[in-house]
Amino acid sequence: MKSKIWLSSPHMGGGEMKYVQDAFDQNWVAPLGKNVDEFETSIENFLNENKFVSALSSGTAALHLALVQLGVGYGDEVICQSFTFSASANPIKYLGANPVFVDSDESNWNMSPVYLEQAIQDRIKKNKKPKAVIVVHLYGMPAMMDELLEVCNKYDIPLVEDSAESLGSTYKGRHCGTFGEFALLSFNGNKIITTSGGGALVTNTKEQKDKTIFLSTQARDNAPHYQHSEIGYNYRLSNICAGIGRGQMEVLEQRVQKRRENHDFYKSLFSNIEAVNVFSEISSDFYSNHWLTSITINPTLTEKTNLELMTAFAEENIETRPLWKPMHLQPVFKDCPYYGETVAEDLFKRGLCLPSGSNLTSDDKKRINEVISKYQF
Repeated sequence: MKSKIWLSSPHMGGGEMKYVQDAFDQNWVAPLGKNVDEFETSIENFLNENKFVSALSSGTAALHLALVQLGVGYGDEVICQSFTFSASANPIKYLGANPVFVDSDESNWNMSPVYLEQAIQDRIKKNKKPKAVIVVHLYGMPAMMDELLEVCNKYDIPLVEDSAESLGSTYKGRHCGTFGEFALLSFNGNKIITTSGGGALVTNTKEQKDKTIFLSTQARDNAPHYQHSEIGYNYRLSNICAGIGRGQMEVLEQRVQKRRENHDFYKSLFSNIEAVNVFSEISSDFYSNHWLTSITINPTLTEKTNLELMTAFAEENIETRPLWKPMHLQPVFKDCPYYGETVAEDLFKRGLCLPSGSNLTSDDKKRINEVISKYQF
């Protein structure tokens, strides 16, 4: 059998082990330690917007703590992009709150500012003003931040950025993850850099960072004994994982460049296939890390489907994946309000994510090219 070409596998840079070994040598294998501090500092320096970063166990944990600090509680409503992974919505339910889903912009794929305002206006009419808005930079593509922030500011609703897939992407020259009241990052194994598992919460103030660390370490009060006045969580990133992250941060810009080169490869590969569109930036305001290069297939130009193409790749041991199934179509969220039309649903039906790892080799690309060359659109 041919070797597996993965959708997006971990890619070590070579410098990770020195930081992990240092943690072992100093016996700092538990949470906290120099690696955690330095990893946070490296992210703060990279974002370069005077932000404060708390390293946590996952991006989901980061979003949960963002909503906690925004005061989201039982019966509240939080607006969330429908076209995303379930981790963008699940923390809303952790708090007993209710998601309100919003459709995407057709060209940008992320939350539509038009549908967002419609949702806010209608929820206010129902005396259910949302406590927050969660916007996702999907597949590394920056959302339409000027328009979305204008709507949120108009109604005085805080915006949270789900930047799990967009570290290294920029909007008008400014890094994703620096626009909202809070932003979350993910370092899961398939992300642009990894800590094997982990995430971070980006905040605007030192006070918010301190609160995040307090909540993520079981909310222990400042007392000589174990005393707790608030509910806490075990969400801090370990010093070992943070050591991996320090090494990964040293090669982040190289990883972004490789992913963008993969995107260029696919643009060239499909350049003469009219039925296929490669998801790309709509203007120079948007700079995507192209974490995953994705395509859509036009059903008016071919009878072939995304699942048929997925099968053709699978037969050659090449992993691909459908686009996210929208949250408002998920059984677990079937009773939640939804505002929009069928943009997200249509993308799901027609789209496919292609192998995009920064460790994709020239031989891998040849095999991918062979599948497309033989495939009759």
